[in-house]
Amino acid sequence: MPTSTTPPPSPDEVYNLAAQSHVVVSFEIPDYIADVVATDALRLLEAIPYSVLPAGSSEMFGSTLLPHTESSPFHHRSPYAVSKCAAHWYTVNYQEAYRIFACNGILFNHESPRRGENFVTWKITRAVGRIKIGLQSKLFLGNLQASRDWGFAGDYVEAMWLMLQQEKPDDYVVATEESHTVGGILRSGIWDHVVIDKRYFRPAEVDNLKGIATKAKKVLGWKPKVGFEQLVKMMVD
Repeated sequence: MPTSTTPPPSPDEVYNLAAQSHVVVSFEIPDYIADVVATDALRLLEAIPYSVLPAGSSEMFGSTLLPHTESSPFHHRSPYAVSKCAAHWYTVNYQEAYRIFACNGILFNHESPRRGENFVTWKITRAVGRIKIGLQSKLFLGNLQASRDWGFAGDYVEAMWLMLQQEKPDDYVVATEESHTVGGILRSGIWDHVVIDKRYFRPAEVDNLKGIATKAKKVLGWKPKVGFEQLVKMMVD
């Protein structure tokens, strides 16, 4: 156990992925979202002199034209997206003003078997198994036409690490460059169990998000290794 004589840890790199990232919930508690996502990012920049990478979100692009790159404008359509934009610009400001090594990783949707059950990807893939063995009869979902650029979280962690290994800080979009609808995650035999529930629609919908990761591929030498179907299979299994 640490004691008063033990020096505090001194990391070389800090990756800030802390957030309440459920977009629908952000409409219910916007003040909390602003504090945790935006203001905490500022506090972290104030507190540490190390290399830092705050995880941005494709939600910052909102309803702007596809595809999305580092130069695409932001049009945030939720309190979560607004707060992520604030954290993004805090990072840019501190990099320019204080020359700290800070990069914005603008991450499109990234999933894994560890995804929380309140997110649609895990909600669907979990239901596949439960319905097949009789533990669940209905799957309540919202907008099946919402389209997202879904990638594997492990691939995105590699991209974030590569950002902080560069000589100069910069911002990067991390994406698979493919978009799929929520309905596209549904497997055969599941459709008859789906019930559309208005509770799961957002007050301001974002219909489609799709990123272009040309810069990350060229500068970082990064590319996604896990495709969409492989990702879905990984989560179902």
